[in-house]
Amino acid sequence: MLHTNRTTLAQYLIEEIQHKEGGPDLVALLLSVAQACKIISRTVAMGSLGGATGKLDSTNVQGEVQAKLDVISDEIFRQRTEFGGYVAGLASEEMDDPYPIPENFKKGEYLLLYDPLDGSSNIDVNVSVGSIFSVLKAPRPGEEVKTEDFLQAGRKQVAAGYAIYGPSTKMVLSVGHGVMGFTLDPVLGNFVLTRPNLTVPESTQEFAINASNSRFWEPPVTRYVEECMAGKTGPRGKDFNMRWVASMVAEAHRIFMRGGVFLYPRDNKQPPKPGRLRLLYEASPVAFLMEQAGGKASTGHGSILDVEPTELHQRVPLIFGSKEEVERIEDYHENTPDEGGKIPLFNTRGLFRDAG
Repeated sequence: MLHTNRTTLAQYLIEEIQHKEGGPDLVALLLSVAQACKIISRTVAMGSLGGATGKLDSTNVQGEVQAKLDVISDEIFRQRTEFGGYVAGLASEEMDDPYPIPENFKKGEYLLLYDPLDGSSNIDVNVSVGSIFSVLKAPRPGEEVKTEDFLQAGRKQVAAGYAIYGPSTKMVLSVGHGVMGFTLDPVLGNFVLTRPNLTVPESTQEFAINASNSRFWEPPVTRYVEECMAGKTGPRGKDFNMRWVASMVAEAHRIFMRGGVFLYPRDNKQPPKPGRLRLLYEASPVAFLMEQAGGKASTGHGSILDVEPTELHQRVPLIFGSKEEVERIEDYHENTPDEGGKIPLFNTRGLFRDAG
């Protein structure tokens, strides 16, 4: 059945921002991003039939082995957005440096940052993956971009969103007026509004963390997870479920749909790296969406949106989701004593204690 009376993404954007300063260019940019996501969705759906699965011999700037679809998706984002005259430059997980708009194209007033294919390690096992993006104002519109142009705190974002490629393709987007959920109509080829004004429940009984890293966690994180695992008989007095998809976009989407909290905290697995996820094109956009929907996103010590970037590919610890749980984890970071890296209560009784 065709739902021709639904609001499309284009209609929503025109109503919300078309008549504001910079609005027409922002509408055009976001529709181009949506077009890129449609193409990626189709490419992901083809899987092995399209010859796009598997790994390459190359690595990205973070030293991570690239999947074929990482590179393909990056090219799709670039090709769909570079020519329209609304961006001054692009930056992504797969590019070492910012991508300047070619001389034959007009340079615009916005900057686009993106992770073209989050969770690409899931492709070969047919688990949901996604794309995530952030839009900033260019400090020097029309001029050649420099790395420092992108180093803006998350609160300066003018739009952020993600697309998730699962049983259906969905886009979750905010232009600063709440969070809207769209579903791709495969017949008409339009994203249509299906979940207006998404909100994140304040409380939850679900958390997501990679428990295989438990031996590297800081004491506040160990304390939090131990209390959740203790269930009704523990200090929380209720049972929790634990989830882990290995795709931040998929984790975020689950939290938008039913609440929860996601943790990829600082740990001592790789001491020189303060976190796993990238600030500018992963943590900042998801934080923008979470706060717009009544949730919260934190480093464990304060809002992600207040972090002042110092590097293009800067990593940060990231905790986001239901407000009550994020605030509890922040409180534990503030008030849990280190005591040499162990908390006696959980060292002797904990589910994730050091066997040695």
